[in-house]
Amino acid sequence: MLGMKKIDKLIITSFIGPFVLTFLVVVFILLTQHMLKYFDDIIGKDLGWDVLGSLLFYFAIFMTPIALPLAVLLSSLITYGNLGEHFELTAVKSLGISLVRSLLPMFVFVILLTGVAFYANNNLVPKAALEAYSLLYDIKQKKPALDLREGTFYSSIPDISIKVNDKLPDGQSLRGVIIYDHRNKVGNREVTIADSGRMYTILNDQYLKLELFNGYNYNEGSAQTNEMAGRGTENQTLSKTKFDKTQIVFDLSSFGLNRTDKKWFQGNRIMRNLSELQHDMDSIGNSVKDQDLGLLTITSNSAFQFHFKNDTIALPDDLAVFKAQKDSIADSKVETKTAARQKRWTANAARSKALVPEIKTDNDSLKALVATKSDSLFTRPPTSPEVAAALAHARLIKSQITNFGNQKLNFENEYRVFQVQWHKILAQSLACIVMFLIGAPLGAIIKRGGLGVPVLASILFFIIFYILTMLGEKWSKQGLIPVPVGIWAANGILFAVGLLFLRQARVDARLFDADFYNVAWDKLKAWLRSKKLISQASA
Repeated sequence: MLGMKKIDKLIITSFIGPFVLTFLVVVFILLTQHMLKYFDDIIGKDLGWDVLGSLLFYFAIFMTPIALPLAVLLSSLITYGNLGEHFELTAVKSLGISLVRSLLPMFVFVILLTGVAFYANNNLVPKAALEAYSLLYDIKQKKPALDLREGTFYSSIPDISIKVNDKLPDGQSLRGVIIYDHRNKVGNREVTIADSGRMYTILNDQYLKLELFNGYNYNEGSAQTNEMAGRGTENQTLSKTKFDKTQIVFDLSSFGLNRTDKKWFQGNRIMRNLSELQHDMDSIGNSVKDQDLGLLTITSNSAFQFHFKNDTIALPDDLAVFKAQKDSIADSKVETKTAARQKRWTANAARSKALVPEIKTDNDSLKALVATKSDSLFTRPPTSPEVAAALAHARLIKSQITNFGNQKLNFENEYRVFQVQWHKILAQSLACIVMFLIGAPLGAIIKRGGLGVPVLASILFFIIFYILTMLGEKWSKQGLIPVPVGIWAANGILFAVGLLFLRQARVDARLFDADFYNVAWDKLKAWLRSKKLISQASA
């Protein structure tokens, strides 16, 4: 028992080190690949290290569902490859300990890791995605940092255009400054020109201050100003002011990072946990049933106003239950409001009955008159207005049915998207077990440690896993296959492959030795030769 504990400790310690290292490396690689997509949106925004650090931290958490299975696969391959390469597995088997028993401590660790992965996928990843993508959206909306370039108009300051001919090496001194002020919304009527100047920010970079020297300010009066002054609208005024030094201050608040309320991003599927996704799917499912119920209501009430009017369409069982629940909820809401109205209506009806004399009609004669008129209408050939009205009614019904069908299709597509995310949270967590069942037996078969063959094998199987996952997700969203089949197909296929590797590792199969395939080829040739001799003898 003591020796077994030492062996378990040896295997666990051999696994944890490579796992932590490979997990950090995989997260770094995935994070780098992911951030390259947003490089153009981040560069040149003059973001602080706190903002960049927060963005990288949240996206690193967002990468954990993909990084954990790959880290388990690579670290288990390295661990059992090293044990096999140094004949430690052979020593363990010589003690009467089977390969399956030697896998037990790592399997228990991976089970605990799967629980951690599920907690992260269901709780941490949605919150990290909300923080990361909301911050990324605000970064995209942020204006680039203030950067005046020589000989080019700079227009990022609202309603201001600035051009400088030369910028001195100190970063503040300018030469040949031209400023167009559009804040009055009257075009290029106010222009400031200066020979030189200085530019710097004040009050914690909230304002830009320009000190201009030896220049002129031109201000062309508008037609409205002239008319108010009693000068008419034909002649325009032009004022020219010379200055030796002047100061202009511009507000740079639009260059700051303004955070958007996170509630506008919370509806995205990647920012929801299992319970929230289930609630969303229930709401969308009720919307689909609403469309079905509305479609049946149209076809039964509006489509047949005369012919087959008394025919009824039986509701399916699920729609009947949904309609009963919906009607009961609606009735409970209006019950208190209608009670007082019912009493008032009853009292008014009693008073009206007392005041208005009862009108007696001959029902039999009235029915006979209606029947006679109806027979004459059905036997008479239809007129052009009647045909036009019937055609318009048919087109209206067709349009309504098409609209209901399109809305139902949209709701079904949206339902599949949330269903895919619901299953992905579970499938990505259990992928750790699947990758362990592939990595550990495969490492025992390869008997190669280090970062050579294990890395190549792990990349190969991860690419297979990734392709199967992407194809399953794509086909599930398109409705080509059921969502559970599409999302769990990668885990199911690789789980079968892992069991195959485990069986081969238990019997010490040499799948990656050339002699194994040479012997198999010789056996195949001998079998074909014997079949050929038997066929010749029978002929």
